[in-house]
Amino acid sequence: LETKAEAYSDSFRILVAPCASPWGYETIQRWNCRAVDPNRSFNPEGEIVPGRSFNPEPATEESTALIGLLEQTMNVPHSQWMCHVDLHETTDSDDTEFRPAKASRDGVVELPDDEIPDGFYLVSDSTKSQSDWYTAMIESVRKVTHIAEADEHGKMIGEDVIQEGVIAIPSPKSLGLCAGVTNAEFATTTEVYPDSPRATEDICNDAQIACIEGALRFIQENHLK
Repeated sequence: LETKAEAYSDSFRILVAPCASPWGYETIQRWNCRAVDPNRSFNPEGEIVPGRSFNPEPATEESTALIGLLEQTMNVPHSQWMCHVDLHETTDSDDTEFRPAKASRDGVVELPDDEIPDGFYLVSDSTKSQSDWYTAMIESVRKVTHIAEADEHGKMIGEDVIQEGVIAIPSPKSLGLCAGVTNAEFATTTEVYPDSPRATEDICNDAQIACIEGALRFIQENHLK
């Protein structure tokens, strides 16, 4: 916002929610103090599909507050979001704390053997085909940090890699993910890994900025008159 946003202000009205889960941010945890993941809580009435790696969870104070803010913004007549970039990071605490604790909560005996991807990657909506947009973001980020690679099975976090640095999942709205809470034509979730030996917190922050810029530049050049 301080260094880059003004360059895009003629084309976009930019809304930033700086922290969707304050408790999780302070404690470096994916879920909140009530053991619910806010980033599965943006569609609490969504369908639970047994065996699916992502499923919606009950509403949280965090998701309810952000939904309320977005509803106020979207109630403007003819309101339509153009772009929604949901910024995330995964830390080693996912493996050492969150996933074992979640398995215990849910009565799961065996944890999936999925390693945290080392590098930047994006999460796409499998119901949309926007490969050029994703390429623009990945190429922008590549100037700042390394891109995560698929494992030996062509997957990351158990999901198919559909192009370099991009995995595909079902509609984010159906899964209760934050990236599905707006009606944006272009929406994605980012992931950085600050515990990587090849990255730092500053590099990860710069990668997030580079991703946003790549996303907005592509839309400016290809979808705005």
